[in-house]
Amino acid sequence: MDNFDIRIDKEGLWYYKGAHMFRKEILNIFFDHLRIDECGKYLIELGPECCYVDVEDTAFVVVAVYKTKKSGDSRDQIEILLNDDSCEILEMNSLLTESTNVLYCRVKKGRFTARFSRKSYYQLAEYIEQSENEPGFFISLNGEKYFIQSNKAI
Repeated sequence: MDNFDIRIDKEGLWYYKGAHMFRKEILNIFFDHLRIDECGKYLIELGPECCYVDVEDTAFVVVAVYKTKKSGDSRDQIEILLNDDSCEILEMNSLLTESTNVLYCRVKKGRFTARFSRKSYYQLAEYIEQSENEPGFFISLNGEKYFIQSNKAI
């Protein structure tokens, strides 16, 4: 694999030498072998080969948001569906916006940052409240307030 022949745009779409990559079984292999090096660059490691990936924003994109109940519990949780077709519980303390007001969170046990798509942002926005006493926005879940951090670098 040649370096930077693979690109991921800000919507999470993958390209190889400019051609859209859409075969899920290939993308799943790439997602499974995706890493970030010590300089913060994305790369795919397949055995002895590695290929750096040009990532416009983040490799992972949140494509859907669901409020569900924890199994065997009456407590609410928010699940997110990612562009690799995996579903995970949203890490509520990882929500942040940066200078362009795009919403992000940490995924894959905190190893990666994911960008919320427009659709998933509006789905999550149903639960976002503005604080009257404190500056900022938060999500109230199970009696706790989770504030969205702002203006922080990713």
